[in-house]
Amino acid sequence: MLESYIKQILSLYNYIDAIVMIDNNGVIKYLDNFRTDIYNLYAEEVIGKYIWDIYPNLNEVNSSLLRVLKSGKAILNEKQQLINYKGIEIHAVNSTFPIKSGNKIIGVVEVSAYIDYEKQRRDITLQLKERNEDKSKNYNIDDIVTNDNKMLDIKKKILKISESDSSVLIYGHTGTGKEMIAQSIHRNSYRADKPFISQNCAAIPSILLESILFGTVKDSYTGAENRKGLFETADGGTLFLDEINSMEMFMQAKLLKSIENQEIRRVGSAESIKVDVRIISAVNEPPLEAIYENRLREDLFYRIGVVQINLPDLKDRKKDIELLLEHFIKGYNDKMKKAIKGIDESVRKILKNYKWPGNVRELKNVIEFAFNLTYKDIITVEDLPDYIFSVKSNNKTPEFEIGNKELTELIQDYEKNIIEYAIESTRSITKAAQMLKISRQSLNYKISKYNINR
Repeated sequence: MLESYIKQILSLYNYIDAIVMIDNNGVIKYLDNFRTDIYNLYAEEVIGKYIWDIYPNLNEVNSSLLRVLKSGKAILNEKQQLINYKGIEIHAVNSTFPIKSGNKIIGVVEVSAYIDYEKQRRDITLQLKERNEDKSKNYNIDDIVTNDNKMLDIKKKILKISESDSSVLIYGHTGTGKEMIAQSIHRNSYRADKPFISQNCAAIPSILLESILFGTVKDSYTGAENRKGLFETADGGTLFLDEINSMEMFMQAKLLKSIENQEIRRVGSAESIKVDVRIISAVNEPPLEAIYENRLREDLFYRIGVVQINLPDLKDRKKDIELLLEHFIKGYNDKMKKAIKGIDESVRKILKNYKWPGNVRELKNVIEFAFNLTYKDIITVEDLPDYIFSVKSNNKTPEFEIGNKELTELIQDYEKNIIEYAIESTRSITKAAQMLKISRQSLNYKISKYNINR
């Protein structure tokens, strides 16, 4: 009876690496293994045996097969790590389904998609290599465009701390320029002619991060080769670890040991390798908050935060907005072969009032967006992304006084103020209507009703 389900299962799954079916006693009734190179299991050697004979460490915690057999409820897309009786470690995404006759569970079928971590690791390594070799992403202290006093002090600090090998921790929200600061430190140090290697810790699956950082030895896991990690690649230079607060605690402990001992061990090796690397790290939240919330080890914080740099948000660098606008316009004119002269006054006002949650990176992206849309030599309101006009995105809000007015009159006054504010901010009836989330026809009616100047 179990075998009658096989064709149905096969028709549902076209991109799978293995199918296994067990009865309600845990006996393997069917196996179709499309990746014998990985699983190293064949139907003739496992059919008729108990699943525990093939996977000796199987239990209800690590096995969806056993949980579904007990509960009768399907489990979809669960990552699992198992070791078979041959000692081969397997990582897969499994979907597991009960097979029932009436209300009785008579078996379980599981389909698996192999997770090729070695391929992922190779792909990530290649991306890192290409990124670190991309000269357009090389920054120096002169690339820090600012007239802001805090940022000018940071530039002075960069020149001073570049003279030492002390570890540096940079704190700043998304888009504040943490990597630019890290590269500036490196390129003003005696390590400048050695590698600067950058890695965002949040961008790598935790199961891969150890091999990415420390490297691997051949056969340390299925498909593994002898490969250097980022520590060895950065030897003599600087390793920048962004969003280090996203790293799992067990990895933070290994990182701390490597930094303190100035040596690493590749995954699967007992041999220690000496490395000479300056560590610059970054977090996107206050370090003490990360420690309190158990996202950053306190002992690691003291080790990587010998010198600390706190980057201000763009909303606290208002005088820099004009300077950055000129800088980005010049840059995109060169890159896109255009001749944009600048922005009109309404755009200038909008951008100065905007909160910039994405900071300098967001400002740069807004200018790039405008360059892609404009057909004129001046950027106008129509060239800006719609989200800029959200009421929530602006610092200023309409004000009014209550006085002796009744509620109905107050509501009308407030509505009039809101409409005037929207028109003044956008300099466009269409954009104002979008900002207020009403139709253009409705807005025109209210403009006429309140005798508002366009």
